[in-house]
Amino acid sequence: MQDKSFPPSAHGRTREQFLATEPALSDFATPLLTLDAGAMVHNVARMADWAQEAGVLLAPHGKTTMAPALWRQLLDDRPLGAGAWGLTLATPWQAQVARAHGVRRILIANEVVDPIGLRWMADELAAHEDVELLSWADGVDVVHAMEAALSGGAPRPLRVLVELGGAGGRTGVRDRVAARAIAEAIAASPFLELAGVGGYEGALAHDAGDAAIARVDAYLADLADLHRELADAGLYPEGLRPVVTAGGSAYFDRVGAVLPPLCPDADVVVRSGAFQIHDDGFYAGISPMGRTIGDAPFRSAMHVWARVLSRPEPGLALLDCGRRDASFDEGLPVAQRIAGRADEEDVLAGSHVSALNDQHLFLRLGDEAVASGAAARLQVGDVVRLGLSHPCTALDKWRLIPVVADADAPDPVVVDAVETVF
Repeated sequence: MQDKSFPPSAHGRTREQFLATEPALSDFATPLLTLDAGAMVHNVARMADWAQEAGVLLAPHGKTTMAPALWRQLLDDRPLGAGAWGLTLATPWQAQVARAHGVRRILIANEVVDPIGLRWMADELAAHEDVELLSWADGVDVVHAMEAALSGGAPRPLRVLVELGGAGGRTGVRDRVAARAIAEAIAASPFLELAGVGGYEGALAHDAGDAAIARVDAYLADLADLHRELADAGLYPEGLRPVVTAGGSAYFDRVGAVLPPLCPDADVVVRSGAFQIHDDGFYAGISPMGRTIGDAPFRSAMHVWARVLSRPEPGLALLDCGRRDASFDEGLPVAQRIAGRADEEDVLAGSHVSALNDQHLFLRLGDEAVASGAAARLQVGDVVRLGLSHPCTALDKWRLIPVVADADAPDPVVVDAVETVF
């Protein structure tokens, strides 16, 4: 009953018992977020193939889904999984969730100065010899804060990467002189170990134009130069293979092109997180998969299905989907099809979503569809499939998400249900 839009027939049953009834999409209430099993398999395989060809390792960002079952798909060996090197997360709490589900190598792509989180990391390393935890530092003050939290002792040093940023970006040290000082402070600490360099190029560019790509490439070259400077200075522990990491979901192709040739003595780790789910908005427009890499783009695995509540004007439909159900920070949803109907193409032609309230979506129907009378065929009670943008802010609104075999089927069959832990 606490799982949004699951039918009363699921109440009191285990997940396995409910799925054994072979429910279909039409058995669920609306609004409903679904994941497409076939699209996720396709996306994971495409990314794993690319990583192997590019000579990089994958540590997908788990914050995108916060779904341990989906993390397992990334970590499992091929051919069923991506064979990922590890998992990236953003906070110590997220790392705790991952550890509770057996993830052994975790890169916290962030500064960790919370003493509670740092003590947990130290205790986890003490209790499990096969666990590896890495985090970032972008200032000597960060290093000092970490040391203060660990002053009670750490049986194994925490592995820390120097984070390189850029002007106008997010976190990350802004110049190489300061970066060298951070590395020296880490190397001198009895509680820390210099493990490499990292950063996020996605904060420095927001499109796929030539100028944006040039900024990304220049940043990645600076990251490689910093790694070589630290290696030449002997700041890495003897015998350690450093990590050089970058790569969100927009420019991972540039990471694969620039870093491996410049960092042959390091593990180049790509942290893309959105590829598993992908979208019909921001990432569909900027992802290099299918644009610069091969001819088979990622496929969106997430959709919201929403029901028409009201047709107060010929060109307007109000649907039962709002800001509590769908992402809207990187673009509004897009109406794609009418469930169980074959005439949706002319009904929805020219339509767009103009606004989301807490519980309502405003679907504006196209002028031609209204003039021809096609728009009138969208009736109260019809269910519309919506394409979404930005999986990070879509999945966090759902605790239990049905997985369908094929979202393009007339009435998709639900084959699984994925729990999120946000």
